[in-house]
Amino acid sequence: MNDTPVNELPVWHRLTAHAEEMNLPENHLLHLTTSPLRLKKSLKLGAGVLLDFSRQRVTDITVDLLLELAEHRRVQERFRSMMAGEKINVTEKRAALHTAARCFQEEPVTVDGVNVVPELQAVREGIRAFAAKVHDGELRGSTGKAFRHVVVVGIGGSYLGTEFVSCALRAYADRGIALHYLANVDIHNFGRVVSEIDPESTLWVIISKSYTTAETLANARLAYDFMERHGLNPTDHVVTVTAKGSPGDNADNPVLGTFHMFDFIGGRYSVTSAVGGVPLSLYLGYDRFEAMLRGAEAMDRHAAEAPAADNLPLIAALLSVWNNNFLGYPAAGIIPYAAPLARLAPHVQQLNMESNGKSVTASGRPLQIPAGTILFGEPGTNAQHSFFQLAHQGRPFPIEFIGVLQPQYTEYHTLSRGVTNHQELWANLLAQADALAHGREAEDPARSFSGNRPSSTIVLKDLSPESVGRLLAFYEAKTVFEAFVWGINPFDQFGVELGKKTASGIREEMAEKNRNPAYGFDKTDDRTRHYLLALYDGDM
Repeated sequence: MNDTPVNELPVWHRLTAHAEEMNLPENHLLHLTTSPLRLKKSLKLGAGVLLDFSRQRVTDITVDLLLELAEHRRVQERFRSMMAGEKINVTEKRAALHTAARCFQEEPVTVDGVNVVPELQAVREGIRAFAAKVHDGELRGSTGKAFRHVVVVGIGGSYLGTEFVSCALRAYADRGIALHYLANVDIHNFGRVVSEIDPESTLWVIISKSYTTAETLANARLAYDFMERHGLNPTDHVVTVTAKGSPGDNADNPVLGTFHMFDFIGGRYSVTSAVGGVPLSLYLGYDRFEAMLRGAEAMDRHAAEAPAADNLPLIAALLSVWNNNFLGYPAAGIIPYAAPLARLAPHVQQLNMESNGKSVTASGRPLQIPAGTILFGEPGTNAQHSFFQLAHQGRPFPIEFIGVLQPQYTEYHTLSRGVTNHQELWANLLAQADALAHGREAEDPARSFSGNRPSSTIVLKDLSPESVGRLLAFYEAKTVFEAFVWGINPFDQFGVELGKKTASGIREEMAEKNRNPAYGFDKTDDRTRHYLLALYDGDM
């Protein structure tokens, strides 16, 4: 990749000058959106997803300049190299092959001269066989009960993507299995989960690549102790998803099954690997998990092959860069008008903010511009009654609205004010996007709205497994494209590791206190000592 800082490119300077022009009154969205050709130019359909960016603060000139920027940064070429197995994660000298986990084509994907596709396919087949044995009752708990609860033990990328998909596809969960998530090391998370399960019919899926993640190991220890206190043999109730040769892949510690994850798939990109495959296949059935994979694969191929001007995740990424670096919006909202997508925003928060929250380029130079966007979200219409006051009259932020044409539940047609609930939902989505763009003048300043607040609308035909896979891969590709424009590495996360290392020293002090009650936290600073003493005394 050209190591020239992105902000030194001539096209970057032209975009900066153009952004000043976009602040002129004639470029208010109220005027831009009335152009008769605007909607036709701003609607893009690809891989079964529609993107409408007609309410973004852009003109034809803006779009042309952004596409020129993408060409200078060779973003699609880089994306194709990533899919082919190039070690694009330069700081960790690894490939980034989440796309290979859902590849059903015959062409090889090689890393260090080895085609990784057969091994990934073998993992998928192992998941298929294991899920079938559980659903058929061939695999049961140690007391002979069929499994009716699955607890996912993992944190960050080991659960967020899976939680998003399982929430989105709950309407398809017909296997008689309830899915629970034990992510937080907070004992309240564990207490809630075990209050909802039947120990004898529970399968614990422990997910950790290294099998050294402190929170996951702490929760795994709790789970083992819980099973033993209920007279159960953990060997018959535990599955691990981990790297080959890790402590979780140890014949001396037998479990019901082990499924491998690979160093070329990062946690936040891993839901289409065994990380999501094991729990989702148990919850939904393997065939639905595979349908989700095929939807993701379709979006991957669109991202790699579609012309830049028609490439949905690339256009969305360029708009994100435009809003962040040129229009000065540091935050953005993700507002799905579909309750099943309630966990999309938390997943994309980690996916995008952990990937692109960087201060150096991929080559280690200080980044001279802000990268990454503060992301948050809540489903509509709940969001309208939560933070849309700020969206309309406070500090502006771009929004990605997501609409679904066909709901998962089609049997309810009661009318209120002449429309169904689904129609009411769409009325609100369309109204919010227009109101943000156009605003409204009033004599009373408290009732005036400035408008000119940008948004895009993403439309899915339905919330089938295929559509959810397309949406998942759309946000993954968008994240990667943003990183390639900025020139950063979206596949490492050293900022996460700093906090873990800091915690280890405090943990050692607490362990010493547990061994020696007279210990006074001699190695800590005064502030930390104050809190630790309060923790042990149980009093402020």
